[in-house]
Amino acid sequence: MEKQMTSRSVKARAHRFAYDGLDRVIHERARLGLLTCLVAHPKGLSFGTLKQLCRLTDGNLSRHLQVLEAAKLVEISKSHVRNRPQTLCRITLQGRKRYVNYLAILEQVILDAAAGIGNDVESKSASALART
Repeated sequence: MEKQMTSRSVKARAHRFAYDGLDRVIHERARLGLLTCLVAHPKGLSFGTLKQLCRLTDGNLSRHLQVLEAAKLVEISKSHVRNRPQTLCRITLQGRKRYVNYLAILEQVILDAAAGIGNDVESKSASALART
């Protein structure tokens, strides 16, 4: 039997599913992929390696890196290696902290969804048992 939510319980749970901590800078799919790569490689990755790992074009990668750099989530350094330009990208300490916070909020989204699915399964099982 479903529980009716009272006005009081609704108010107590207000905004529970707003997930304000889902950082819009990180939440974009390509930027999430870039940050995940950089977290896994704390010494940094070259532009070319990031491009391959995240399946992005030069222009898309460049633009996403600009957004992440402006937000101080990554740092980009340019140098020359064997007379060839090299761009190295690293996640910053602030970027790592925001990324971990983002994952904690995302974990709550998953827990809430799993609880909802679990409740749905339980109510269907109860209905099936009631019919037998």
